[in-house]
Amino acid sequence: MAKTWFITGSSRGFGREWTEAALERGDRVAATARDITGLTPLAERYGDAVLPIKLDVTDRTAVHEAVRLAHSHFGSLDIAVNNAGYGHFGMVEEVTEDDLRAQMETNFFGAVWVTQAVLPFMRARRSGRILQVTSEGGVRAFPGIGAYHASKWALEGLSESLAQEVAAFGIHITNVEPGPYATDWLARGARHSERHPDYAEAHAAGQEFEVGDPHATRDAILRIVDMEHPPLRILLGKSFTDIAALYEERLNTWRQWQPLSLAAFG
Repeated sequence: MAKTWFITGSSRGFGREWTEAALERGDRVAATARDITGLTPLAERYGDAVLPIKLDVTDRTAVHEAVRLAHSHFGSLDIAVNNAGYGHFGMVEEVTEDDLRAQMETNFFGAVWVTQAVLPFMRARRSGRILQVTSEGGVRAFPGIGAYHASKWALEGLSESLAQEVAAFGIHITNVEPGPYATDWLARGARHSERHPDYAEAHAAGQEFEVGDPHATRDAILRIVDMEHPPLRILLGKSFTDIAALYEERLNTWRQWQPLSLAAFG
């Protein structure tokens, strides 16, 4: 049976890949983006199966209107994918209040507004899937992109609570945690704080990563939304080994300092 999707940031990157994957298999998609001109080829090819919606996810009222439009158009809403977002680059000391608030407004609050908008429709049907694209940046962090990590870690925490709150309604939450992929993420939409000279060496060091093919994520996403019991978290790509080592280090630190932790209990 065809499913109905609501996907943010659907004009490029992962959002475009997953929109096309859903449409190709016969599903229906409300495809949102700030600029929907790039969605015209999909509308021409798939007709009424795709509903392009111009949307800025930071506008809570517009988000609710877009979700209501999608539900009215298709008559149902099965899957929501919170993919819209961007990366802000800057050391923590360099990030301005406006920089940080803008990052949180899109990556965190935008996802919250969509989540809140789709939940009433999903609760009414006692079923639904919400995919939060938090990235591996939601479970680990690198220097120079603290604002981005803050937004994704916040979404991970909120979604873990959410998953427990909505389980009784047959709604499943999955934090999708992609590693580096060739999505043109750095070139499109990335923002940068003004650099402080004392951090010049840290900026110059940078990071190098092996990047994956975003097209290869299509089958994984389709399998996740079709699972009877999908995972709360899933990494996409080759990040597991590094992240597992990081979590072992965290566990070892907690174990090492457990006597002091227990002494603080009273």
